[in-house]
Amino acid sequence: MWSVVKSVLAALLGVQSNQKREEDFSSGRPAAYLVAGVVITLLFVLMLVFLAMFAAR
Repeated sequence: MWSVVKSVLAALLGVQSNQKREEDFSSGRPAAYLVAGVVITLLFVLMLVFLAMFAAR
């Protein structure tokens, strides 16, 4: 699970190596990467909304 999260975070930041990307695609579990990507993106957006609400006070 940690490797999936780490891989998704690296991909979102654009720092994932080509070798790691190839390993991820060959692992055969795209659903895990999809779910992790959606959850991490939602958490990021919620964090931005919270910070914007906090800054608007």
